[in-house]
Amino acid sequence: MLDIAGFRGLTYDPAKVDLSHVITPPYDVINADQRAALAERSPYNFVRIDLPEQSAAHADRYRSAADTLAGYQASGILRQDTARSLYRYHQEFTDRERQCRVVRKGVLAAVALSPWSAGVIRPHEHTFKAAREDRMRMLEATRVHLSPVFATYEDDARDVERLLEAATADASGPPDLVGTTDDGTRHSVWRISDPATIAEVSRLLAAKHAYVLDGHHRYETMVAFREREAGSPVTERGLMFLVPMNDPGLIILPTHRLIHGVAGLSRDGFLAAAAPHCRIERVAGAARDAAQLRAAMTAASPGPVFAAAFPGDPDAHLLIFPDDAGALEPEVAVLHRVVLERMLGVTGGAEGQPKIRYVSDTAATLDEIAAGRAQLALLVRPPPLAQIKQLSDLGRVMPQKSTYFFPKLASGLVMMPLDP
Repeated sequence: MLDIAGFRGLTYDPAKVDLSHVITPPYDVINADQRAALAERSPYNFVRIDLPEQSAAHADRYRSAADTLAGYQASGILRQDTARSLYRYHQEFTDRERQCRVVRKGVLAAVALSPWSAGVIRPHEHTFKAAREDRMRMLEATRVHLSPVFATYEDDARDVERLLEAATADASGPPDLVGTTDDGTRHSVWRISDPATIAEVSRLLAAKHAYVLDGHHRYETMVAFREREAGSPVTERGLMFLVPMNDPGLIILPTHRLIHGVAGLSRDGFLAAAAPHCRIERVAGAARDAAQLRAAMTAASPGPVFAAAFPGDPDAHLLIFPDDAGALEPEVAVLHRVVLERMLGVTGGAEGQPKIRYVSDTAATLDEIAAGRAQLALLVRPPPLAQIKQLSDLGRVMPQKSTYFFPKLASGLVMMPLDP
């Protein structure tokens, strides 16, 4: 059973700092320039904790993070709530693929941890050892769950949502916490501290499964830490953001592939190599028009479909595979197995793979190829959420970079200390 509870969240004090100056994207999507800009924005910016740097005073960056966190708490910049609460969390943002305003609604809770094998909480993606080790050292040093795992659950009848909406009926008024991140997303949080409401939310969620969408590394780290310190009640739960599957803000963006460094790669040679595997359709002008290309891909076969774009060519080329080519297999797996590995000899597609660059914005991907900053752009359709659930239920996982859930959750908004 999915076991959730309230917790005493650790948050910035909005009376002392502007949350828009201190909350950040997740550490693993911040590059060096972004980190420098965030750190410059405020002496209390969360990047100083979540993505610390070594210094003369701190050779150990994880110890630096812990000391910075403790300093913020000592000065009152960070404060821990006195009541155990659930945290209603809204993200208002622009769907950049469709250019419309959307609100994603969910709840932050302390979730009982269990291994994937228990089947209560289910993954859809592979993880890497280095990232798990990094988060383990951070958790050891800070003893705080700094960022939530992002997960979804089925709530077709909206029982949980109706209860949460009723508990925050005044959500049109000022939230307890509010801040805006650089991508334009407005993050709002309301505390739900009523024990009866928390108990009823817990009861409604108990019969459900949670499907992890983002934060697989953090979840595996939480479970490993729990197993290592078995018997300690403070390690039994982890921080999770739960959003229903039918929420209109649960948007998956495509993660396109930009290919470079492949010897002898040419448009004509690539299309000739693709011809035995799939049907090829040219879409005139689509390599310069993201909306046109998205529409063409959406209207294409229900089987695996990709688009290829090349420098100097204004046209896109749809690669349309037979319907059975991806049976019970995500499209991106077919892309890696047939196109990248068999045709191009680019193996794995793992982190650090020098011949693949990942971009989640269609227009930006086409701009990159038009500018000649790659040999080939392979554009994909986002996997449907139903397929992610189906694969998770079957115990199967997708290749890395198969999904990109936008927007990211804000880091530093609500944290969960291990020690009560």
